[in-house]
Amino acid sequence: MRVRTFELRLIAAALSAGWTLTAFLVLLAYRPGGPLDLVVGLTAGLPILVAVAGLVWPPVARGGRAFAGLVWLGLGTLLVLVPSMGGVLGQILARGPQTLLPSAEAAYPWALALLGTGLFSGLGVARAVLGGTALRRRRLVRGVLIAVAATAGISLAFTGAAIGNELALRDRPVAGSRFGPANPAIEPPTCAEPVRPAASARVEIELAGDVDRVPLGTVDLRGVRRGDDYRWLAYVASDRELGQYGAARIGEVEWRLDPATGWRIDASPAGNRDALDQAVLAAAVEGGTRPAAETLGISFFEGARARQCRVAIAGPAFEVAFPEVRRLVGGVELLHWRGELDYWVFTDGELGRVSGTLSGPASGIVDGGLQARVQVTMIAIERGRAHAIVSPTG
Repeated sequence: MRVRTFELRLIAAALSAGWTLTAFLVLLAYRPGGPLDLVVGLTAGLPILVAVAGLVWPPVARGGRAFAGLVWLGLGTLLVLVPSMGGVLGQILARGPQTLLPSAEAAYPWALALLGTGLFSGLGVARAVLGGTALRRRRLVRGVLIAVAATAGISLAFTGAAIGNELALRDRPVAGSRFGPANPAIEPPTCAEPVRPAASARVEIELAGDVDRVPLGTVDLRGVRRGDDYRWLAYVASDRELGQYGAARIGEVEWRLDPATGWRIDASPAGNRDALDQAVLAAAVEGGTRPAAETLGISFFEGARARQCRVAIAGPAFEVAFPEVRRLVGGVELLHWRGELDYWVFTDGELGRVSGTLSGPASGIVDGGLQARVQVTMIAIERGRAHAIVSPTG
């Protein structure tokens, strides 16, 4: 019995750590500028109390099947909680939407993790209150009631603070935003409407790859585009390559930058293949493998409203949209790779942000690897401004 109690306390400790890290991220890093920023962070810490209750009063079970069920309940809750934590971290680091709950699809993993945590701890609290000799069914009913009450109360407190903060941000006048128009009275286009190409943009793209959760490296690309002209630099740090690469186009002349040769005129022009957000729009958003995108809700980026959409994508289309993925995966065939992209269309009808993943077999990348994955984030800001494209030789 002591060994089982210790194992259950380990699971409760992991849940407590997960919820503590989540609250820490929200409390310290989530600062969109609303009047309830601090309240949102404090309410994000309420699930810690529920998880700690399971640490103090673990849901001890005498039967083998009941104990196994409790273990699977705790582990299943962790499997839901950990990816959600990663999503919040990526959202904050990538200057993601100001609202933490842009849609029901984004909120349900948190509600599921909170319900699982509440049930795990509720059964322990019920046993402590009713005693170990109470009927199992009575303890189960009491534990479920505690879980539902905790989930409902914390969900209402957190969503109330988050939505109240979002509404305050929506109604607050914003002088301007790098992401687009900040007029709260204008609705972004629906996901079924075509996305309008921006006349110009400052673009940032980040690519990261891993095989079986072991990092392959990163590509950090920064550039500008005006019409069909562009210039960008990419800093590559991977198992395959290390250095600075780049591309530029002015009129009909194209250049390539390689660490070994420096800038040189490209003898085999790539056309619009390297045209940053223009290539992403044509290959990934307009040319996605699904004709209809999935709508995920409205988000705010520095005061600019955007509609979040989702589209499935195959490996070849991903490579056309983000050709620098080759710096991470080498020459492997991406034909059987699959993934999905979330993209945000702002009130000007233009593409301002893209985030997604692509995964497939790791054969040819790392010996003995099973599953490879590439993550990408792109932002297109300062769209429509008069960006200067300077010749690399000028």
